[in-house]
Amino acid sequence: MATNLAIDEELLKEALKIGGFRTKKETVNEALKEYINRRKRKNILKAFGRIEMVEGYDYKRERKRR
Repeated sequence: MATNLAIDEELLKEALKIGGFRTKKETVNEALKEYINRRKRKNILKAFGRIEMVEGYDYKRERKRR
């Protein structure tokens, strides 16, 4: 999908340099992947403390079943 974006050239140059990428496309795609992964991790962290643990559940025994 071809897209025209007004991207800050200084940010793009720095990202190219730091990431060691050869093209702007590689740089932007990697930046998008990192952004998505960070957001997913952030959402997972919100679940901590909200999941009830079942007392007496033996996860090791369940692993052996597989």
